[in-house]
Amino acid sequence: MILQRLASAAIVLCMLSACSSIPRIVKEYRIDVQQGNVLSQEMVSQLRPGLSMDQVRFILGTPVLADMFHANRWDYFFWLQKGRTGEVETRRFSVFFDADGKLTRVAGDVTPAQPTDQPSAAESRKREIDLSSLPTDGSATLPPADERGFFGRMLESVGL
Repeated sequence: MILQRLASAAIVLCMLSACSSIPRIVKEYRIDVQQGNVLSQEMVSQLRPGLSMDQVRFILGTPVLADMFHANRWDYFFWLQKGRTGEVETRRFSVFFDADGKLTRVAGDVTPAQPTDQPSAAESRKREIDLSSLPTDGSATLPPADERGFFGRMLESVGL
């Protein structure tokens, strides 16, 4: 009788301990969680002393924090938690205005780019179009349309 109780207690204990550990053969997908304003070096480099509040809002976007006690200061926060690794990246950037609403100074983690900085590989892949070089009468040639894929050709043959 005692042996039977001891065996059943051991079985129950083994079953409970099996439920508490999860084998990491298949890992679940965890998304990246991003909050706040994404500020790039290009955006910050456009800031100049004397810009109005509306011009700064156009360049950087609406601030996360516009405190009524500090009406001449806007704070931009960025928080990113990587899903797989759990690493957290934070950035803080503050913009200060004078009494007339003109930009006086900035402070934070993002700094203006220097002329000696080299563009990264991601920036070199961007395609830039100088809009002032395009003709104003609308006679610019458009790039060729992409070829239709298999399903596009099938829908076209059906008449859709």
